[in-house]
Amino acid sequence: MTTSHAVVIGSGIGGLTAAVALYRRGWEVTVLERSPSLEPIGAGISLAPNSQRALDVIGLGDAVRDLAAWQGDGGMRTPSGRWLARTDSADAAARFGGPLVLLPRSALVELLRAGLPGEAVRTGTSALLVDAGHAGGRRAVVRTPSGDIEADLVVGADGIRSGVRAALFPRHPGPSYSGFTTWRVLAPAPERPFPSHETWGRGSLWGSHPMKDGRIYAYAAATAPAGARAADDEKAELLRRFGDWHHPVPEIIEAVEPGQVLRHDVHQMTVPLPAFHGGRTVLVGDAAHAMAPTLGQGGNQAIEDAVVLAHHMAPEADQRAAAAAYSADRQPRTTAIVRKAARVSRMMQLSSRPAVTLRAGLMSAASRLGPGLVLRAFDGIADWEPPRRTYAAGTREGQRTRP
Repeated sequence: MTTSHAVVIGSGIGGLTAAVALYRRGWEVTVLERSPSLEPIGAGISLAPNSQRALDVIGLGDAVRDLAAWQGDGGMRTPSGRWLARTDSADAAARFGGPLVLLPRSALVELLRAGLPGEAVRTGTSALLVDAGHAGGRRAVVRTPSGDIEADLVVGADGIRSGVRAALFPRHPGPSYSGFTTWRVLAPAPERPFPSHETWGRGSLWGSHPMKDGRIYAYAAATAPAGARAADDEKAELLRRFGDWHHPVPEIIEAVEPGQVLRHDVHQMTVPLPAFHGGRTVLVGDAAHAMAPTLGQGGNQAIEDAVVLAHHMAPEADQRAAAAAYSADRQPRTTAIVRKAARVSRMMQLSSRPAVTLRAGLMSAASRLGPGLVLRAFDGIADWEPPRRTYAAGTREGQRTRP
């Protein structure tokens, strides 16, 4: 038998998870990454129970859960420190079947990379989809500097500015600017402990969360013109915007070196794609459904995409039919989450004093009525179950990926 061959374009979280899931499913895989290394863009990542169950399918869920650090109370605050809403990790775990895990993005990349053969990932390799494999029995074709690669399946995991998406849907407008920018840092823990929290101000927010390795993952967001950057450095910009907020916000900012602050404008796919596939080619993650980070689901949905794709892509299956089934499974769910994240983004961007006061009052009232009301926002998201529990543990030691 000839083993089916998948080419994955992009080595982000969605691309690597798809590669591991397909490999576990019996495919040969080649991952093409244009960057010279697999060093991930971004500081930390939040994995909710839905993506942890997806990672269970490829045998990595428990390794991720071992990194869980959040215990006890957390919630939402005002810049002065007043609590608006309280949440408890035990309540969240009971409702959704597991804890929320915050870990360095690099740690997740290492776990995923370890699930692939050494020669499967090619860094420093640009890739261009020249044939999606629409017609007859023709395979898809990806062009690289060292020659064309034919594939039974191409996975476009090349992010917000996806070239694969543009090739499949050239008339689609693509992602649009959300109206706000974000900053992310990994920092040493302050001397004085604090509960995990997200703090909402006027057109801005800050989140601080302890991780298992003793560091803090912190992020911020604020309304800003697209492309705007600090005249000096982004640490100074954070101090200007958040330096007078409650503990531990100023301490975290002070502990970070200026060059360690990551800043990215947020784009989202408010106009959904007509499908996540074309011929033998599929899209996963931001390439398919870029979303605002306000629900913390961007990476989680990319992981879900990957395991659902592998579920449909049995090596002996008709790849075009399987691609269509994957698209039908994923498009309604991710479109709904993109829209919900956009609604939360608009709430976060409220800046007039009366609107912010009303927002705080509603959050506080919801919290007083019970923690279940706060957690209910993630019903239908964090409680998702994958279509199958696990793949066989074997990884076919003697097999090699195709050139």
